Amino acid sequence: MSNVLPLQQLAQVLADRRAQQSLKIVHCHGVFDLLHIGHIRHLERARQLGDLLVVTLTPDHFVNKGPGRPAFPADMRAEALAALAFVDYVAINEWPTAVETLELLAPDLYVKGSEYRQEALDVTGKIGDEIAAVRRGGGDIAFTDEVVFSSSHLIQKHLSPLPPEVREYLDAFREQHSFQEVHQYIQGAQKLKVLVVGEAIIDEYQYCEAIGKSSKEPTLVARRTQLERFAGGVLAVANHLAEFSNSVSLLTMLGKTNSMQDFVEENLHPSVDAHYVYRQDGPTIVKRRYVERYFFQKLFEMYDLNDVELSDEDNRDLCLKLEKLLPEHDLVIVVDYGHGFLSKESIQILCEKSKFLAVNAQCNAGNQGYHTISHYARADFVATTEKEMRLEARRRGGDLREIVKEVATRLKCGKLCVTRGSNGCLTYDPDQGFVEVPAVADRVVDRVGAGDAFLSVAACCVAQGAPLAIAGLAGNAAGAQAVATVCNQEPVRKMALIRHLQTLLK
Repeated sequence: MSNVLPLQQLAQVLADRRAQQSLKIVHCHGVFDLLHIGHIRHLERARQLGDLLVVTLTPDHFVNKGPGRPAFPADMRAEALAALAFVDYVAINEWPTAVETLELLAPDLYVKGSEYRQEALDVTGKIGDEIAAVRRGGGDIAFTDEVVFSSSHLIQKHLSPLPPEVREYLDAFREQHSFQEVHQYIQGAQKLKVLVVGEAIIDEYQYCEAIGKSSKEPTLVARRTQLERFAGGVLAVANHLAEFSNSVSLLTMLGKTNSMQDFVEENLHPSVDAHYVYRQDGPTIVKRRYVERYFFQKLFEMYDLNDVELSDEDNRDLCLKLEKLLPEHDLVIVVDYGHGFLSKESIQILCEKSKFLAVNAQCNAGNQGYHTISHYARADFVATTEKEMRLEARRRGGDLREIVKEVATRLKCGKLCVTRGSNGCLTYDPDQGFVEVPAVADRVVDRVGAGDAFLSVAACCVAQGAPLAIAGLAGNAAGAQAVATVCNQEPVRKMALIRHLQTLLK
């Protein structure tokens, strides 16, 4: 449509019109995903406050409202807005917020809905920056008082990608817990001093194309096309946590040979305070996956590691570092991948001297059957998969709830979450009982790292005393972010998580 313009062209059109005549330019900005009567009344009222109404909207890749959003792509949202008689120009923004756009367009009046009057209620924290930007350009802010509707609520109710049973769960959840309560625990994590302990892992994806069968042997032949490396293991956990806490420390193991320390430090969040134990007899762990690129199908994996126990000298170094670091932290998150880093002595120190201990003892191809959560005599919070829980109990079948009760009692564990993939998670607290929290992901690209994302967020909630229903939902939402990207390409973003939870609970 002729009144939908690229942003830079719109800036020039407004400058030309200002030069020709005295106009009061009004600007509205938002997602406008599913245009509804609330939007229409808001925009109509905004147009009455000036001579010309400009509407800009958030581009698809900056819409932080959870999986499946936006429901409509930016060009369709722009077309719908431009069809309104009282909208003069529409443009798609180039940035995550309206700040740069306000500086570019310099409107006389920036108009927001009444829900933005109280700056403290804006979970993005950006309305203050936007008001400052419009005033720097000589403009002012105004609020409409039209009836408020929610695109997110309407989409959740009528167009949600989530199945009916998930929507029913969220309806019941809202009766017990508000979004403000959930938000309080996410925000509260910034005050926690968190220590992350476990193995550093470099996840390497060797992308390839299958080109056929070997002419002489029954072997699949592939051509390598691309290589990607990601900071995995506890490096990924530390990166997740750095989005939420203002104080994150890391204690991990690197190999003396092929340490890859430069890669680790380049890919670790700059605010993370890293401490290393250097294994004298091995490399930094690399887990190499060969991936058929077109179908994103993992063909096989190869581990580069020495997974025997640390030498006495390296173990002493680890124990001394733990003795020094543990008293300084409110929350200790141990992600034990079972590759020889954490010894009996270091685990005993963790169990005895951590103020609040959250643990995952991971089952993987390198340790299956040898490595279970019972290595830890005490934990305040345990997050584990269903398979790991059944391995701990040595029971392939049977009622999972009975197994969880038995293990929780034996480990003297107050709170426990069992992650179950597409079935969400099962939480247990002797006082609160069991709560089943459904998965909230609708798009799965890669499952690697989803459990680490869950643990990072859920542990921060539980350490503050959050009900397990809240910790489980927040953890599942973090997992939904993690599975929507390849491996540990991106950490869980705090604002994206908050907006996702806000959308779910509208």
